[in-house]
Amino acid sequence: MSIRHGLLALLERGPRYGSQLRTEFESRTGSTWPLNVGQVYTTLARLERDGLVAPGGEDAAGHTLYVITDTGSAELRQWYERPVDRANPPRDELSIKLAMAVGSPGVDIRAVIQSQRHATIGAMQDYTRLKAQALTAIESGDAHERDDVAWLLVVEQLIFQTEAEARWLDHCEARLVRLSLSADRRAAAPRPSQADGPVDPPTAAAAPGPARTDPTTTPPNSARARRG
Repeated sequence: MSIRHGLLALLERGPRYGSQLRTEFESRTGSTWPLNVGQVYTTLARLERDGLVAPGGEDAAGHTLYVITDTGSAELRQWYERPVDRANPPRDELSIKLAMAVGSPGVDIRAVIQSQRHATIGAMQDYTRLKAQALTAIESGDAHERDDVAWLLVVEQLIFQTEAEARWLDHCEARLVRLSLSADRRAAAPRPSQADGPVDPPTAAAAPGPARTDPTTTPPNSARARRG
Protein backbone atom coordinates (compact mmCIF):
# COMPACT_ATOMS: atom_id res chain seq x y z
CA MET A 1 0.00 0.00 0.00
CA SER A 2 1.39 3.39 -0.98
CA ILE A 3 1.10 5.51 2.16
CA ARG A 4 2.48 8.45 0.22
CA HIS A 5 -0.33 8.43 -2.33
CA GLY A 6 -2.94 7.43 0.23
CA LEU A 7 -2.24 10.59 2.21
CA LEU A 8 -2.37 12.69 -0.96
CA ALA A 9 -5.78 11.21 -1.74
CA LEU A 10 -7.07 12.19 1.71
CA LEU A 11 -5.61 15.69 1.46
CA GLU A 12 -7.36 16.20 -1.86
CA ARG A 13 -10.60 16.20 0.12
CA GLY A 14 -9.39 19.17 2.16
CA PRO A 15 -6.76 20.26 4.72
CA ARG A 16 -5.89 17.65 7.34
CA TYR A 17 -3.46 17.29 10.25
CA GLY A 18 -1.33 14.26 11.02
CA SER A 19 -3.44 12.26 13.47
CA GLN A 20 -6.55 13.07 11.47
CA LEU A 21 -4.92 11.61 8.37
CA ARG A 22 -3.99 8.47 10.27
CA THR A 23 -7.55 8.00 11.55
CA GLU A 24 -9.11 8.52 8.12
CA PHE A 25 -6.55 6.26 6.42
CA GLU A 26 -7.31 3.40 8.82
CA SER A 27 -11.05 4.00 8.54
CA ARG A 28 -10.90 3.89 4.75
CA THR A 29 -8.89 0.65 4.71
CA GLY A 30 -10.56 -1.01 7.71
CA SER A 31 -7.32 -0.89 9.73
CA THR A 32 -5.82 -3.47 7.38
CA TRP A 33 -2.63 -1.40 7.20
CA PRO A 34 -2.39 0.40 10.57
CA LEU A 35 -0.23 3.53 10.75
CA ASN A 36 1.41 5.36 13.60
CA VAL A 37 1.51 9.13 13.87
CA GLY A 38 5.28 9.23 13.49
CA GLN A 39 5.03 7.39 10.17
CA VAL A 40 2.40 9.85 8.96
CA TYR A 41 4.43 12.92 9.85
CA THR A 42 7.59 11.44 8.32
CA THR A 43 5.69 10.89 5.06
CA LEU A 44 4.23 14.40 5.21
CA ALA A 45 7.72 15.85 5.62
CA ARG A 46 8.86 14.02 2.49
CA LEU A 47 5.80 15.13 0.56
CA GLU A 48 6.49 18.72 1.58
CA ARG A 49 10.12 18.36 0.55
CA ASP A 50 9.02 17.15 -2.88
CA GLY A 51 6.55 20.02 -3.27
CA LEU A 52 3.47 17.77 -3.19
CA VAL A 53 1.97 19.22 0.01
CA ALA A 54 2.40 22.47 1.89
CA PRO A 55 1.55 23.76 5.38
CA GLY A 56 -1.96 25.18 5.44
CA GLY A 57 -2.10 27.02 8.75
CA GLU A 58 -3.69 25.71 11.93
CA ASP A 59 -7.14 24.67 13.00
CA ALA A 60 -8.99 26.00 16.06
CA ALA A 61 -7.24 23.46 18.30
CA GLY A 62 -3.77 24.51 17.10
CA HIS A 63 -3.10 21.47 14.88
CA THR A 64 -0.82 22.13 11.91
CA LEU A 65 -2.79 21.53 8.74
CA TYR A 66 -1.45 20.32 5.41
CA VAL A 67 -2.88 20.97 1.96
CA ILE A 68 -2.17 19.31 -1.35
CA THR A 69 -0.41 21.38 -4.01
CA ASP A 70 -1.09 21.46 -7.76
CA THR A 71 1.98 19.27 -8.22
CA GLY A 72 0.60 16.87 -5.63
CA SER A 73 -2.76 16.71 -7.41
CA ALA A 74 -1.00 15.94 -10.71
CA GLU A 75 1.04 13.20 -9.01
CA LEU A 76 -2.15 11.74 -7.53
CA ARG A 77 -3.87 11.69 -10.95
CA GLN A 78 -0.88 9.87 -12.45
CA TRP A 79 -0.97 7.35 -9.60
CA TYR A 80 -4.64 6.59 -10.29
CA GLU A 81 -3.98 6.18 -14.00
CA ARG A 82 -0.75 4.18 -13.70
CA PRO A 83 -1.09 0.37 -13.32
CA VAL A 84 0.55 -1.15 -10.27
CA ASP A 85 4.01 -2.36 -11.25
CA ARG A 86 4.41 -6.14 -10.97
CA ALA A 87 7.98 -6.23 -12.30
CA ASN A 88 9.28 -6.41 -8.72
CA PRO A 89 6.61 -8.24 -6.70
CA PRO A 90 6.73 -7.77 -2.94
CA ARG A 91 8.42 -10.49 -0.91
CA ASP A 92 5.93 -13.07 0.24
CA GLU A 93 6.86 -14.78 3.51
CA LEU A 94 4.88 -17.93 2.75
CA SER A 95 6.56 -18.43 -0.63
CA ILE A 96 9.98 -17.91 0.92
CA LYS A 97 9.16 -20.32 3.77
CA LEU A 98 8.11 -23.14 1.42
CA ALA A 99 11.07 -22.53 -0.88
CA MET A 100 13.45 -22.84 2.07
CA ALA A 101 11.62 -25.86 3.51
CA VAL A 102 12.08 -27.90 0.32
CA GLY A 103 14.94 -30.29 0.97
CA SER A 104 15.69 -28.91 4.44
CA PRO A 105 16.61 -31.75 6.81
CA GLY A 106 14.10 -32.45 9.55
CA VAL A 107 11.35 -30.30 7.98
CA ASP A 108 8.04 -31.93 7.05
CA ILE A 109 6.98 -29.59 4.28
CA ARG A 110 3.54 -31.20 4.00
CA ALA A 111 2.95 -30.41 7.68
CA VAL A 112 4.00 -26.81 6.99
CA ILE A 113 1.50 -26.64 4.13
CA GLN A 114 -1.33 -28.14 6.17
CA SER A 115 -0.71 -25.75 9.07
CA GLN A 116 -0.77 -22.76 6.72
CA ARG A 117 -3.90 -24.01 4.95
CA HIS A 118 -5.71 -24.18 8.29
CA ALA A 119 -4.70 -20.59 9.09
CA THR A 120 -5.59 -19.38 5.59
CA ILE A 121 -9.08 -20.88 5.72
CA GLY A 122 -9.59 -19.32 9.16
CA ALA A 123 -8.59 -15.92 7.80
CA MET A 124 -10.94 -16.37 4.86
CA GLN A 125 -13.82 -17.02 7.24
CA ASP A 126 -12.96 -13.91 9.24
CA TYR A 127 -12.84 -11.78 6.10
CA THR A 128 -16.20 -13.17 5.00
CA ARG A 129 -17.75 -12.05 8.31
CA LEU A 130 -16.22 -8.59 7.88
CA LYS A 131 -17.65 -8.42 4.37
CA ALA A 132 -21.12 -9.16 5.75
CA GLN A 133 -20.70 -6.37 8.31
CA ALA A 134 -19.61 -3.91 5.61
CA LEU A 135 -22.61 -4.81 3.46
CA THR A 136 -24.93 -4.32 6.42
CA ALA A 137 -23.40 -0.90 7.11
CA ILE A 138 -23.79 0.13 3.47
CA GLU A 139 -27.42 -0.96 3.38
CA SER A 140 -28.12 1.07 6.53
CA GLY A 141 -27.09 4.23 4.64
CA ASP A 142 -25.31 5.91 7.55
CA ALA A 143 -22.98 8.92 7.24
CA HIS A 144 -19.86 6.80 6.73
CA GLU A 145 -21.13 4.90 3.70
CA ARG A 146 -18.17 5.99 1.55
CA ASP A 147 -15.69 4.52 4.02
CA ASP A 148 -17.77 1.35 4.22
CA VAL A 149 -17.70 0.94 0.44
CA ALA A 150 -13.92 1.46 0.44
CA TRP A 151 -13.54 -1.12 3.21
CA LEU A 152 -15.79 -3.54 1.33
CA LEU A 153 -13.51 -3.40 -1.70
CA VAL A 154 -10.45 -3.97 0.49
CA VAL A 155 -11.93 -6.92 2.37
CA GLU A 156 -13.15 -8.53 -0.86
CA GLN A 157 -9.62 -8.29 -2.23
CA LEU A 158 -8.40 -10.05 0.92
CA ILE A 159 -10.99 -12.78 0.38
CA PHE A 160 -9.87 -13.35 -3.20
CA GLN A 161 -6.25 -13.34 -2.05
CA THR A 162 -6.80 -15.98 0.62
CA GLU A 163 -8.85 -18.12 -1.78
CA ALA A 164 -5.97 -18.02 -4.26
CA GLU A 165 -3.51 -18.85 -1.47
CA ALA A 166 -5.56 -21.88 -0.44
CA ARG A 167 -5.63 -23.13 -4.04
CA TRP A 168 -1.89 -22.58 -4.36
CA LEU A 169 -1.25 -24.58 -1.18
CA ASP A 170 -3.35 -27.44 -2.58
CA HIS A 171 -1.30 -27.26 -5.78
CA CYS A 172 1.99 -27.32 -3.84
CA GLU A 173 0.97 -30.40 -1.89
CA ALA A 174 -0.17 -32.23 -5.03
CA ARG A 175 3.04 -31.25 -6.81
CA LEU A 176 5.19 -32.59 -3.99
CA VAL A 177 3.26 -35.86 -3.96
CA ARG A 178 3.77 -36.32 -7.71
CA LEU A 179 7.47 -35.53 -7.48
CA SER A 180 7.85 -37.92 -4.55
CA LEU A 181 6.14 -40.73 -6.46
CA SER A 182 8.31 -40.10 -9.50
CA ALA A 183 11.45 -40.26 -7.37
CA ASP A 184 10.26 -43.50 -5.74
CA ARG A 185 9.60 -45.11 -9.13
CA ARG A 186 13.05 -44.15 -10.38
CA ALA A 187 14.64 -45.54 -7.23
CA ALA A 188 12.70 -48.82 -7.53
CA ALA A 189 13.48 -49.36 -11.22
CA PRO A 190 16.00 -52.27 -11.78
CA ARG A 191 19.39 -51.17 -12.97
CA PRO A 192 21.42 -53.44 -15.32
CA SER A 193 24.80 -54.59 -14.03
CA GLN A 194 27.96 -55.16 -16.05
CA ALA A 195 27.77 -58.90 -15.27
CA ASP A 196 24.47 -59.08 -17.10
CA GLY A 197 26.08 -57.79 -20.29
CA PRO A 198 24.81 -54.97 -22.45
CA VAL A 199 21.12 -54.22 -22.41
CA ASP A 200 20.70 -54.14 -26.17
CA PRO A 201 21.33 -57.47 -28.01
CA PRO A 202 24.39 -57.45 -30.28
CA THR A 203 23.83 -57.14 -34.00
CA ALA A 204 23.86 -60.55 -35.71
CA ALA A 205 27.06 -61.18 -37.73
CA ALA A 206 26.81 -62.16 -41.38
CA ALA A 207 27.00 -65.92 -42.01
CA PRO A 208 30.40 -67.08 -43.29
CA GLY A 209 30.61 -68.03 -46.96
CA PRO A 210 32.39 -67.23 -50.19
CA ALA A 211 33.02 -63.63 -50.92
CA ARG A 212 30.48 -62.12 -53.24
CA THR A 213 31.48 -59.80 -56.04
CA ASP A 214 29.29 -56.89 -56.83
CA PRO A 215 28.24 -57.46 -60.47
CA THR A 216 28.20 -53.75 -61.14
CA THR A 217 31.94 -53.38 -60.42
CA THR A 218 34.91 -55.29 -61.89
CA PRO A 219 38.39 -55.28 -60.32
CA PRO A 220 40.91 -53.57 -62.63
CA ASN A 221 43.20 -56.65 -62.82
CA SER A 222 40.36 -58.89 -64.03
CA ALA A 223 39.48 -56.43 -66.79
CA ARG A 224 43.08 -56.36 -68.10
CA ALA A 225 43.19 -60.19 -68.09
CA ARG A 226 40.10 -60.39 -70.31
CA ARG A 227 41.56 -57.83 -72.79
CA GLY A 228 44.80 -59.88 -73.01
